[in-house]
Amino acid sequence: MIEYFVAKRREPYETLAGKLILATSIMLFSGSLLIGFIFFKFNEDILMKNLRRHGRSEADLVSRAIHYGMLTAQYEAMQHTLEVLATSEDILDIQVLSPRGVTVFASDPETQGRTVKMSQPMAESIMGREPPPETITTKEGEKLLRFLLPIRNEPACFTAACHVHSERERVLGVLQTDFRTTAIELTRQQMFRGTLVFGAVAVLSASLMLILIFYRFVTRPVAELELGMKRLATGDLDTPINIKSRDEMGLLAETFNTMAQDIKRYRENMEDWTRSLQEEVDKKTAEIVNAHEQIINAEKLASLGRMAAGVAHELNSPLTGILTFTHLLKDRTPPDRKQDIEDLDLIIEQSERCTKIIKGMLGFARKGVSESMETDVNELLDATVEMVKNQIKFHNVQIWMEFVEDIPRLTIDPNQFQQVFLNLLTNAADAMDDRGSISIATRVVGEDPERYIEIEVTDTGPGIYPNNLDKIFEPFFTTKPVGQGTGLGLPVSYGIIKKHGGDMTVKSKVGEGTSFFVRLPLKKEGEETG
Repeated sequence: MIEYFVAKRREPYETLAGKLILATSIMLFSGSLLIGFIFFKFNEDILMKNLRRHGRSEADLVSRAIHYGMLTAQYEAMQHTLEVLATSEDILDIQVLSPRGVTVFASDPETQGRTVKMSQPMAESIMGREPPPETITTKEGEKLLRFLLPIRNEPACFTAACHVHSERERVLGVLQTDFRTTAIELTRQQMFRGTLVFGAVAVLSASLMLILIFYRFVTRPVAELELGMKRLATGDLDTPINIKSRDEMGLLAETFNTMAQDIKRYRENMEDWTRSLQEEVDKKTAEIVNAHEQIINAEKLASLGRMAAGVAHELNSPLTGILTFTHLLKDRTPPDRKQDIEDLDLIIEQSERCTKIIKGMLGFARKGVSESMETDVNELLDATVEMVKNQIKFHNVQIWMEFVEDIPRLTIDPNQFQQVFLNLLTNAADAMDDRGSISIATRVVGEDPERYIEIEVTDTGPGIYPNNLDKIFEPFFTTKPVGQGTGLGLPVSYGIIKKHGGDMTVKSKVGEGTSFFVRLPLKKEGEETG
């Protein structure tokens, strides 16, 4: 986690936790201010209420203290009492005013006889029945709480010995008491400072706790999720996110790990599917290339067949005449002219060779009607081997046969396929220089509905070089010495097999031998072949 923050430093306001902490701190600060203000005002109101209650009690006490002196007209005692009461720390000044606002008695003797301008509360206290409310005033730069207490005319007043006032007067004067609010102001300031300090400490403590909580439950899990996403983006699907909590972060991490595993399985499936698809594409491509080559060979064979038919037809008549007249000329040549006879024999031999080539070309080009019939391939191979085994070419060749029993019969032209098998056996013997072994095997391959009879002819000859494998089915291509092959045997055989819906392939390894595989499809139910 430390590596994450070292690798990528962010401003606090750029992180989710920072934004949450900032918003929560602002809310805490605002709430603390509001609560502090309410608390401060509440306590200030309580203090003022206590001060008013205390001041009213003090004012009533002053009124009671001077009551007897006023009844007995002991003015000096009243003055002394006021001066003594004014020495209290909370009382600044005490005055007794007449209804006209003249100061009759005062704790400060210098103020006696002065006329005080009657304020609205004072006038109401003189004329009203209820005492006026206390007021806040300022005197000599000091804030004071002023109480006005009316001195009402009582029976004791107009029946006293002095009998100064008449019975009709309702208010005899006003007792004005000024109380200092210094203690209250000091307490309020202390309370204000304490509220600020407490609020600041509370906000800082709450912010610190929020930082720790958000780091534990938000910042670190979010950082883990971000690192996991970066690993996923780089292809790392094997490193899970280790968040074990049961809250939303833990659920998100579990879901993310599940998603990563699903992506991993999907990628593996895609890779397997891609490999399979590539293999299938390669296989189909090879089949297309092979089919294209076969089409090209078929086109070559068709073109060459048409050309061969024309050439063979044009050359057959002259060659027949040459052979006929050469034999006649040889018969008329005297026996003692041995050199002439040898020359004529060479002409006959080469003419017969040309005739053989022309017959091969005619066989290659001929499109005669096939005489198809149900044929046992094993019996046809046995008959073909019987035809060749007594030839001089096969005297030193061992032929091994491995036929499957009860092989299904094929509807084919037996004469044409005997020509195919003769050609394969003859080519094998030629490749081995008339000595070696040839193995012939038959088998049934494939599954319904695609079943085939496969004939394999394998020799122990020198094999075919890889660069010649693609050419062996081309007309006139041969690896035999000049004069020993026409290059038409395999193309003709290939054409016969293709005509019957089959195929012929070859496998060869230089120095070990060659195998030809002939596949012929089995007749499906209700279908005719050939």
